[in-house]
Amino acid sequence: MDLQTSIYDRETHASVLDNLLPLCELARRFEEAGEFELAEETLSPFWEGVPHRPDTNSLTGEAKAELLLRTGTLTGWLGSAKQIPGSQEIAKDLISESADIFATFGLAERLAEARVNLAVCYWREGGLDEARINLRLVLDSLKERQSEQKLRALLTSAIVEAAATRDRSALSIYREAAPLFESSSNHSLKGRYHSSYATVLRSLGTSEHREDFIDRALLEYTAASYHFEQAGHKRFQGRVENNVGFLFATLGRFPEAQEHLRRARSLLLSVGDQGGAAGVEGAPREQARRGRGESQP
Repeated sequence: MDLQTSIYDRETHASVLDNLLPLCELARRFEEAGEFELAEETLSPFWEGVPHRPDTNSLTGEAKAELLLRTGTLTGWLGSAKQIPGSQEIAKDLISESADIFATFGLAERLAEARVNLAVCYWREGGLDEARINLRLVLDSLKERQSEQKLRALLTSAIVEAAATRDRSALSIYREAAPLFESSSNHSLKGRYHSSYATVLRSLGTSEHREDFIDRALLEYTAASYHFEQAGHKRFQGRVENNVGFLFATLGRFPEAQEHLRRARSLLLSVGDQGGAAGVEGAPREQARRGRGESQP
């Protein structure tokens, strides 16, 4: 199913049920691209959107679990972006319910995805210990298995440690996970890895006055931009450009900062992200003063 196709005819109920798993997969792909509103729209035959529970009355087994996982994950993302009260609790309930079903059917990879997404919800709330517990369950269950969810768990673990101001611990995770990400063919996931790694290097470089870390951060941001471009994710490219602009502003290299901020704004406007574009500061000195920059799973 083409990623650009998110609106479909409402056919008979039976036909829509037959299409549920493909719709969930399409929604997942929109999520991966950061197109959360399109993902929400894709699931509209079964879901009124945040903060509602999806209609699972006629569903059982894997189909029910997939719908709960997708809507729970989207509730977490959209609830955070729109600051909807109680959204993370709703998200955790939906994702936890999906995890229980996946566990019952022995679907290890799907269970791992649910637990990683649950950890992300805890991270948003500041529940870092709960996030660590869920991520450790994933890593212990997958062990040496080559798995996309293992990569997501490692990436989220590093972000959790950075959120706990344990940048050195985060740095160790990024370094140890580097060979695994290098062998991955998922450009979107690799882009997230390099971008988040760069953010930690930037933090350590500025706080410890390590020019080598700053130089490496710029290389990691360049790699992130490349992988997001390969994945066609202009929104994430724009965020990377914004972070690079912030870094140059911090270094007092304002003409270069301005160039990257201009590029960030252009990329975000090209995908209709008016809010993101508005958040890109026009004045790089303001970037440096405010200490802007972002990292996310």
